[in-house]
Amino acid sequence: MASPPFPIDTVLDRVETAIADFRPAAMFELKQLGYDSLYEQLVSCIISIRTYDEVSTPVSVKLFERARTPQAMVQLSEAELTELIKESTYPSQKASNILRLSQQIIDDYGGETPADFDRLTAFKGVGPKCANLALGVALDYPAISVDVHVHRITNRWGYVATKTPEKTMKALEDKLPRKHWVRINRLLVPFGKHICRGRYPKCAICPVRTWCARVGVA
Repeated sequence: MASPPFPIDTVLDRVETAIADFRPAAMFELKQLGYDSLYEQLVSCIISIRTYDEVSTPVSVKLFERARTPQAMVQLSEAELTELIKESTYPSQKASNILRLSQQIIDDYGGETPADFDRLTAFKGVGPKCANLALGVALDYPAISVDVHVHRITNRWGYVATKTPEKTMKALEDKLPRKHWVRINRLLVPFGKHICRGRYPKCAICPVRTWCARVGVA
């Protein structure tokens, strides 16, 4: 007997309600604060790599108080930029990448950040997650950004069965309705931090436990 289809619409609506009082994921919070250009979203995603949202959000705001465009960013020295983002991980490497892509945007695209996945991922330091997240948050471009939370939770639910975030992204592109492509990252990041945690998930209070296969949960 075939299993009933996973009710993804209902599940995500339940998650939406459950996270209502939690702090938004970093890039969505930055958009709410007015830092919503594709360039700002791309830079903030680079800053957020391997850095907690509680750190990356104020670091991004601090930087954008000095420079919000490629033209303004390249006026900073690498040492100045490194100092501004020093609370993030690998600040020197990130500063170098941000300055390089800023100059490339000026030289190759007339100062306008290209709204194209392949062109964004061609910049050093910009992977599929950052490209898709920046496009989705800034432009509502239908793109799925898979971080550790999206990868873990969708596999734990049994909605997909994959081994890597890259494979999860492809599986979700094949299965997830497009209306949820941006939404799923916005929802599952806080859901994964506070309820469906990597260690010690709060299954007893989970609003979607009825449909969760609890794959990998002891």
